[in-house]
Amino acid sequence: MKSITFALAGLAVAVSTAFSGAATAGETLDRITDDGVLRVATDANWAPQSFLNDNNEMDGFDVDVAREIGKRLGVEVEFVTPAWDIITAGNWRGRWDLSVGSMTPTSTRAEVLDFPAVYYYTPAAVAIHKDSDAKSFDDLTGKRIGATTASVFELYLQKDLQIDAQGVPAFEYQVDGKINSYKDSTAALDDLRLGNGVRLDAMVGSLPAILAARKSGYPIEILGAPVFYEPLALAIDKGDAELNEKLAGIVADMRDEGVLKALSEKWYGIDYTSIN
Repeated sequence: MKSITFALAGLAVAVSTAFSGAATAGETLDRITDDGVLRVATDANWAPQSFLNDNNEMDGFDVDVAREIGKRLGVEVEFVTPAWDIITAGNWRGRWDLSVGSMTPTSTRAEVLDFPAVYYYTPAAVAIHKDSDAKSFDDLTGKRIGATTASVFELYLQKDLQIDAQGVPAFEYQVDGKINSYKDSTAALDDLRLGNGVRLDAMVGSLPAILAARKSGYPIEILGAPVFYEPLALAIDKGDAELNEKLAGIVADMRDEGVLKALSEKWYGIDYTSIN
């Protein structure tokens, strides 16, 4: 198995204005301040990170983090829910200002996005149906494995995952199957819950999302240990150094004040804001 180590890059990717359509320095931050609104891109179907609650309002860990950032900027927060592959493609052209969507800062994404700060870390895990006879990752060889399109989980299955962040453990490619791509992790879990091998034999996703699905009644189990750990970051379009610096400072303050830890424990029951 091929071993991959995480590149020792800073949490904030170097700002470049050479990218076509990139914001100029301060432009996005000025617009946020002038409008009094921070437009945040996230997912409406990814509990417990972000989802629509019973009152049809956005809720979840990422949502609470975004609202706290808006509060510290002194502006209101509006949520938009574009497809994940559109968010990660960059070149947002002012349609939204910030992604608070548990995004992993990969080398490819760093070509079109800046990552002001990592705000938490989560294990990536493999889920199987409770009736599966798989006992190890080797038992999934050649099987159908689901993952979100353009996600780090899909890149992992493609054996093409490179993450730029400090302090994250090395990992190996331990899962080798036929990739089924989905619009989000819930869609993959929905297919997995239909039965062992009916549409999927396994899926790779965020451990908190898998645990939340199991808690809500999905007949799934976790196979083996986490396959890698994700550093999860805020993301902005390329080219606004002032916004990058402002957001980095806000996240640092939230971490130092214990706010991130409290929000993690609220939604996950565990502190995912550091790797112990």
